[in-house]
Amino acid sequence: MHVALLATDPSEAHGWSNHARELINALAAHGVQLTLITSRRAAALNLPNTTVQRCLPSLTEPSRALRPRLLAANWIVRRVARQADLLHVLTEPYALAALMTSKPCFVTAHGTYLPQTARAPLFGALYRRFYRRAQIICVSRYTERRVRAILPNVRTHVIPNGVNLARFAQPSSVPVPKRAPTVLSVGQIKPRKGFLEIVEAMALVRRQIPEAEAVFIGSTQGDPAYVARLRERIAALGLSQAVHLLGRLPEPELLAWYAAADVFALHSLNQGEQFEGFGLVYLEASAAGLSVIGTRECGAEDAIRDGETGFLVQQGDVAALAACLVRLLRDADLRRQLGAAGRAFAAQHTWEATARQVLACYEDALTAQRCR
Repeated sequence: MHVALLATDPSEAHGWSNHARELINALAAHGVQLTLITSRRAAALNLPNTTVQRCLPSLTEPSRALRPRLLAANWIVRRVARQADLLHVLTEPYALAALMTSKPCFVTAHGTYLPQTARAPLFGALYRRFYRRAQIICVSRYTERRVRAILPNVRTHVIPNGVNLARFAQPSSVPVPKRAPTVLSVGQIKPRKGFLEIVEAMALVRRQIPEAEAVFIGSTQGDPAYVARLRERIAALGLSQAVHLLGRLPEPELLAWYAAADVFALHSLNQGEQFEGFGLVYLEASAAGLSVIGTRECGAEDAIRDGETGFLVQQGDVAALAACLVRLLRDADLRRQLGAAGRAFAAQHTWEATARQVLACYEDALTAQRCR
C-alpha cells in the first residue's frame, strides 16, 4: 500500500507534527510505503519508508497569502499523489491543497481546526466540499460530535491518538527541584488550557495543604498578555513561591518532572470554536503513572477514564478541581491505584494500535473502490 500524507514538518515541536511523526513511524512498521507532502521549510527528515516532497507553505509562520498558496499547490499535490493508492490529510488546513486529487481521501480532525476551516468566510465552501467527499478520522468522540454538528452527513471514524510508551519506560536520572507535594501541568500557556483556573484552585488547595506546589511546563510565547495576567494573579494570591512557570523544557527535564510529580492536572476550556480535541498530555501523564484531572465536554473524556485513571470536572468549576487535587494529594494509595490503571489504559493506546485502526480504514476504502 502506498499512502500520500499532507502534514506539517514532523520535526517541529507541536501537536500536528508530533502526530505526523509518530503515525508515519507506526505505519512504516506495518510496511506501508509513504510519500510525505510537507512544508517547503521542512528540515532534513529521516523517516522510514518515506519519500518527502516539500511544496506546501508553512503553517507555523502563516502569511496572508496562505490559502491562495495552498490552492496553487493543488497541481503539485495531484501529480505527487497520482502514484499513491490514497491520500490522507493529517493537518486540516492543508486540505485546501488536495482538492484536485481523485484518490480516496482521509482527513484527521484533531479538534478546533476542522470546524474552523469549514466555517471560514472565504474558503469554507471549498473545505466543506473536500470534507464531504473524504472520510474523517476524529481523535475523540467529542471531536466527532463537533464535526458532525457542521457536516452532518460526512463519514467519520473515531481513532484516538497514541502514546509513545518508550518515552516513560526508563526512570529519569535528571534531578528536579521538587520540594513538596506537586501538581504538574503541561501545555502551551494560553487561556484554553485553563492555567488560570489551576492557579485559583491552588489557592484553595493550600488552605488545606499549605506546602502544596504546582509546576507549569509549556511555551510562554504564544499569548504574552495571558502569561502576564497569570503571573499577576499568582502574585496577588501570594503563590509566587508555590506556582512555578518553567517555560518549555528539554525532554530529559520534562520527563523528570513527570516522574517526580504527584498529580497531573490540565483544566481544558472550550472557548468559542476552540476546544481540546483529545488531550494527549493526559494519556502521557497516565503512561508516566500519574493520576490525572481533566474537564468534561471536550476530548479529555476519551483520554481519561473518570474514577479509574483520574477525575473529570466541569469546565470552570475551580472548587471541584481543588477538591480533586486535595483528595489525591492526601491519598497516596488512591494515587497509586489510579496511576496503575492509567498505565494499563495508556498501554492500550499505543501508536501501533492507532496505526492498525487507520490501516483498517484504508483497506476498507480501497476494497470499496475496487468493488465499484
